[in-house]
Amino acid sequence: MAADMNPPAAASSFLARAGWGDAEILPLAGDASFRRYFRAVAPGRSAILMDAPPPQEDPRPFIAIARWLTERGFAAPEILADDLGEGLVLLQDFGDARMRETVDAARESELRLYAAAVDLLVRLHDYPAAPVRPYNDAEYQREAGLFPEWYCPAVGIEVDGDGYRAAWDAVLKQVDRDDPVTVLRDYHAENIMLIGDSAETLGLLDFQDALAGHRSYDLVSLLQDARRDVPAELEAAMLDRYCRTTGAGEAFRTAYHVLGAQRNAKIIGIFARLWKRDGKRRYPALCPRVWTYLERDLAHPALAPVAAWFAANVPMDKRGDPLKLSGEA
Repeated sequence: MAADMNPPAAASSFLARAGWGDAEILPLAGDASFRRYFRAVAPGRSAILMDAPPPQEDPRPFIAIARWLTERGFAAPEILADDLGEGLVLLQDFGDARMRETVDAARESELRLYAAAVDLLVRLHDYPAAPVRPYNDAEYQREAGLFPEWYCPAVGIEVDGDGYRAAWDAVLKQVDRDDPVTVLRDYHAENIMLIGDSAETLGLLDFQDALAGHRSYDLVSLLQDARRDVPAELEAAMLDRYCRTTGAGEAFRTAYHVLGAQRNAKIIGIFARLWKRDGKRRYPALCPRVWTYLERDLAHPALAPVAAWFAANVPMDKRGDPLKLSGEA
C-alpha cells in the first residue's frame, strides 16, 4: 500500500497562519504509523511539517516530551507552531544527516557515533523520569503479546498463549522497577540526527511514545537495531561503555537481555501486523535481523522460561521473514 504523500488539505492555511505562507511543501519519508512528514521550504529557511491526523494520532505527547528534553539541554526539535485540531505541527528542521546513513557511508565513524549515542543516554538517565505513565508489566505483556497475535498466525503455527504469558511473567520479575528514567522507546540510528556545523550534536526524533521505565530499554533500541545490523562486538563494547560509565552491574545486564527479548518479540509482531493489517509489505523482510537479536537474548540464562517456550512452540524453520514463510511473497 503506497503512502499518500499529498499535503493535508489544511496545510497551506496552517503554514500561512504560522508565517510560512510562501513555503513550498515537499514530501519526506514517513514511518510505520499514520504520521506523515513534509519539508516546508521558503527563501532562506526550512521547517518540518508533521501531519498527525486525529483520531489516529495525537501530537500533544510529542510536543510535551520535546519541550521536556530541550529544557534539559537535549536537541529535540523546537515547536514553531501547532494546530492540534488538525493534527499539524511545524518543527525545527534538523536537516538530512541521519546517523544511519552517515555510519553506513563511513564505517570509521561507527564506533564514535555509537559512543556518542550511548553517552547521550547516560546524560538522559541523570534526570528523573518525565511526567509520563510507567512502563509496567501490563504494557510489557501487551507488547510481547503482539508476537503470538500477529506473527504466529502469519506463518501458520498455533502456539500456547497461556504458557507464553506465564513465561514472560517469570522473566519480567527480574527487571528492577525502582528509579525509572525517561524511555524514548524508539532510540536508534534512523531517529538520531547529526546537526550543527560539525555534525557532533545528536538530534532526537520520534519520542512521542515515551514512558517511565528501565535504563536498559533505549540502550537495547540502539544496539539491537531492527533496521540496521549492529555487529555483536560493537553491541558488547557499547554495553560495556554504559556499564563502566554508570557503574551498572549484572542486574542491569540481565534487564538488558530481558527487555531486549521483549522488545524484539514485540517488533517481530509489529512487522507482521504492518504487513497483514496495513498492507506494508517491506517490513517482514526486516524480521530475520530481529530474530538474530532475539535468539542472542534468549541465550541468556535469565530468559530460560521464554527460551523454553520458543523452543517448544516456534520451530526453527518458522523463524524468519513471515511474508516468505507464508508463501505469499
